[in-house]
Amino acid sequence: MNHLCFANLPYEKQAATLKDIITSNSEMMDLLYRLRQMGLPDDWIVSGAIYNNLWNYLTGRPWMHGVKDVDVFYFDQTDLSYEAEDKKIKQSQKVFAQCPVPVELRNQARVHLWYKDHFGHAYPALSSYCEAIDRFASITHSVGVRLNAKDQLELYAPYGLNEVFSFRIAPNYLLNNAATHAQKALRAKKHWPELTIIPWEPDPAARPAG
Repeated sequence: MNHLCFANLPYEKQAATLKDIITSNSEMMDLLYRLRQMGLPDDWIVSGAIYNNLWNYLTGRPWMHGVKDVDVFYFDQTDLSYEAEDKKIKQSQKVFAQCPVPVELRNQARVHLWYKDHFGHAYPALSSYCEAIDRFASITHSVGVRLNAKDQLELYAPYGLNEVFSFRIAPNYLLNNAATHAQKALRAKKHWPELTIIPWEPDPAARPAG
């Protein structure tokens, strides 16, 4: 298979292809079913577990090759305490105990409370899960998937899927994520040498529109 065979196709075709790849993988579907059973508000599997495994499929590599962890988001503004989130994290460790890599569960409604201490700069309080996915370091990373009550996959990809299917890691300028973009891109290139890395453009005037 030519790994770029779905690049530059319409979004609808790329989205349908991604959903087909996910639904054909029993292990990924098991993760989605387990997440739904937790009953978390606005719950999504996001980022690497999706696009990394898409790259694995298109290049003939094993499932979970290069995947460091499975990022799980939920959004609950009703209780922003550490204790409430920690309770859900401990629950997830039992639910996903059979996953071959760690599952990292975080309530995106409270990220702004600890982000600066961890990363050195402020992060805005969010009003929805969408805003969290919108702010990933690369627009390539900005993809989430979940299983609804009708066993249908729901996809959120605010910047489309063409960068993913083009094996291209492009910066997201919504936040000052230059260092994170470079770090994650370097790691990804080691696992998927087919990737093209678009460097962070320091001059705002020279950045692509949109």
